[in-house]
Amino acid sequence: MLGFTAAASAQEAPDALVKRISNDVLDTAKTDKGVQGGNLKSITALVEEKIIPYVDSERMTAMAVGRHWREASDTQKQQLQTEFRSLLISTYAGALAQVRDQKIEFSPLRASATDTDVEVRSQVIQSRGDPIQMSYRMEKLPDGWKIYDVNVLGAWLIETYKGTFSSEIEKGGIDGLIATLQAKNKQLAARGTVKK
Repeated sequence: MLGFTAAASAQEAPDALVKRISNDVLDTAKTDKGVQGGNLKSITALVEEKIIPYVDSERMTAMAVGRHWREASDTQKQQLQTEFRSLLISTYAGALAQVRDQKIEFSPLRASATDTDVEVRSQVIQSRGDPIQMSYRMEKLPDGWKIYDVNVLGAWLIETYKGTFSSEIEKGGIDGLIATLQAKNKQLAARGTVKK
């Protein structure tokens, strides 16, 4: 069964994939008491199960680290990916804990069948307030489409972290950045719940 699922997602169009993941995550977030309560363990489990398999975390981390990525050892690259992923989960946990009656609308995909790098645009419709614009940069890999950058309200995630990561590396090298990320993640994990 698992082989069938992997083969099916490899042939899935990028916008159909994002739509399926988004709806699945929203449906779970609306009904899961742990997620609704802001429990970090519940939110992490949701993200690890439903989102992470469709994210190119190596490319995402490499882009955020920038030119310094080439200087990092394999061990450092692995540590950076792990810590960056934890930071992203914690960062977006608050948004997931606030899911109530939101819906997601997708713009028509502007891409040809041969494109291997596309942007999927959507907006989150809320009962109060303006829609939240969201876009996903995706690349086609042998095992299907993967997300490598996300834009929320006009800010690309990678660009947001690039400057901070660069200044941390200038101060303390790659290990300094890893230590900073570990400290930040420990601090967020110690809370156990996210601010809503």
